[in-house]
Order: sequence, then C-alpha cells, then structure tokens
Amino acid sequence: MSCFSCCGVEESGYGIVGNGSNSNGKSLRSLVNSLSSRTGSGKHKIAEEIQKVGKARVSAHVFTFRELVAATDNFNPDCRIGEGGFGRVYKGYIENIDKIVAVKQLDRNGLQGSREFFSEVLMLSFVNHPNLVNLVGYCADGDQRILVYEYMANGSLENHLLDVPPGNEPLDWNTRMKVAEGAAKGLEYLHDFSDPRIIYRDFKASNILLDENFNPKLSDFGLAKLGPTGGKDHVSTRVMGTYGYCAPEYAMTGQLTTKSDVYSFGVVFLELISGRRAIDIERPEEEQNMVAWAAPLLKDRQKFTMIADPLLKDNYPVKALYQALAVAAMCLQEDADCRPLIGDVVTAVEFLAKPKDNDRTAAESQWNTGLHVKSVREGSSKRDRGL
Repeated sequence: MSCFSCCGVEESGYGIVGNGSNSNGKSLRSLVNSLSSRTGSGKHKIAEEIQKVGKARVSAHVFTFRELVAATDNFNPDCRIGEGGFGRVYKGYIENIDKIVAVKQLDRNGLQGSREFFSEVLMLSFVNHPNLVNLVGYCADGDQRILVYEYMANGSLENHLLDVPPGNEPLDWNTRMKVAEGAAKGLEYLHDFSDPRIIYRDFKASNILLDENFNPKLSDFGLAKLGPTGGKDHVSTRVMGTYGYCAPEYAMTGQLTTKSDVYSFGVVFLELISGRRAIDIERPEEEQNMVAWAAPLLKDRQKFTMIADPLLKDNYPVKALYQALAVAAMCLQEDADCRPLIGDVVTAVEFLAKPKDNDRTAAESQWNTGLHVKSVREGSSKRDRGL
C-alpha cells in the first residue's frame, strides 16, 4: 500500500521502453564508453550503434553542421536563449522539418564533453514520456557536438521562479504544484518504467523546462547514469551535479541511488514553495543554504507559513502548504532509507495539484509527517530489497 494512500489518488504507470532485461543496461554502458572514446565518429555512427541495443527508438534526425548554422543564423547571439555546462543554447527554425527548435552547441572548452553528448543522445533514445524533453536530432560532424531539442516556449523553471524579471507575475500556487507533479512523473518514469533504469543525477530548476502551458519537461541528460543491476543497490561514480542539490550520502561517498534523485526533488520542491535558491550567496550567511535555513522551521508547524514565498502574497491554501512541506521534508531526510520512493511522491503531489474542489478534507486532516515517515521507512526498505 502506498505510504501516501490518505491522499486518495490512484497510481498510474507508463509504457515500458525496452525488453525488460538487464542486458540493455550492460550494452548501453559499453556503447557510451565506445562512442565517447571515438571523437571522430561519423555522423551516422550513433544511430547505427543504437540499433544494436535492445528496442531503442532511433527517431532523432541526423543534422549537418551547415543545416544548424542556417537554422540559427550562424549561431547569432540574438538567437541565444540560454547557457549551461554543456554550452550555449539557441532558438532556431529548421525548414525541412518545419520546426522551431532549441539548438545546444557543445563548448569544446567547457566542463562537459563528448562523453556527456553521447550519453544524452543514447539516454534519450531509450526513453519516451511527456515529462521528458524530446530530442529532435543531433549533429556529430567532425568535432562538432550539437543537440537539437523541441523548443519550450517558457524556458526553464529557474527563469520563472528564481529569476523573475521586474514586472512579471510570479508563478501562482497551482502552477507550482502542477510543475512539481509533472517533474516528479518524469523522475518516476526514469526510475520505475525505463529499461534500463536511469538515475537522473542533475535534477534542478534550470533543467526543468516549461512549454507554453507551463507543463514541465526534464532536460539535460548528460550526467544521467544507468541504475544498479545484478542485485546491487547503488552505482559507484564520481560525484557530479550541482552544489545544493546533491544528496548528502552521494556527495560524501559517490554511491548513487534513485533516492539521490528524490533528495534533489525535495530541494526543487522547497524552491517552488519558498521562492528561494538552493544556494544564494546574496542572502545573509545563515540563509544562504536553503535546506539548512528551512530545517528548524520545518520542525515547528507554527512557523510553516514563514517558509512560503512572499511573492505568493498568502494566495495559497494553508493546509496544502503544510502538506507540501511534509512531502519536501520527507524527501530531504538525511538517511536515504527514510526518503519515500518517487512513485509515492508522485501520488502525494498529484493530490496537491488537484483543483481545490476535489480536495478531501478527511485526507487533509490525516496528513502527518511523523506518521508518514514511519510508513515511508517501512515501504522503502521492502521495495529496495526487491531491486
């Protein structure tokens, strides 16, 4: 039984991509290593190799560098819509497929390189879900490494939550819960329905993109890792990601699990509730780390409203605020075993994202962090043993 059963929301699944075998995971690991070591791989090499692994989809276009130069007006700075560890992102139009797209060009002097490029192309060839960004295509001409995504009209969550331009309206409570629901469903698909299982590893506000209706999609899979296989409960890897979002056990030991992503979700969910950055050096020293700042407030129900984003101007249901903070607190447990599974998080956030007239008063009155932490601990240990 779900530890969030009091919400009264039925869990739903998604179509499984793959053949249900761990062989996909082993083959994909080998393929990432092989392709990333060949910096001169031909432009059709990736598609040819993907076809050898499981039942992966190979629907992405293979673009020439010339096509993408034309689409972005020679990577005109006026077309730039973002920049990250991979490189710069441009808005462009590709005539032969009649699509407005986002074109992400690898910065060859940046922190991420060919391995992350090939990892992202391969990962997105194995997944298909409405809350994961769609890879339109890629370019691997010579030493060029370029990814082409569907264009997301409202940019990243960070732009609307943490970098709100003067004069723009902040996200309302219902939209925030809608974004949290969709983002959690994207993680649930990666953890529970993708074959092979995927640990996202870089869940943060800037990697959650929003379409014209503020539906969220996870993007940037360059740091994603295949989940544990062969009875193991974790993947040992070098610590990567963004400071402030990494789970403490992963940061200390390099042991990565799906619960690491759940912790990162808790950080973003707290950002959605509070309107604060995970790390903000412009605030007073005692408030620079959002999770540390919120920790004592989360222990006192009388102080819960102090966590809410002032930009909401008290326009939120107080009971829903309490419930949302309970979910965030459970995801942010120091002990990974005490965190809920992402499927249980989805159940809870689905409830919070429902219109107010569908809320169940009885369910709200039953919500209690301590009661649920106990059931989360019991449910998590049972399901983890089954991995």
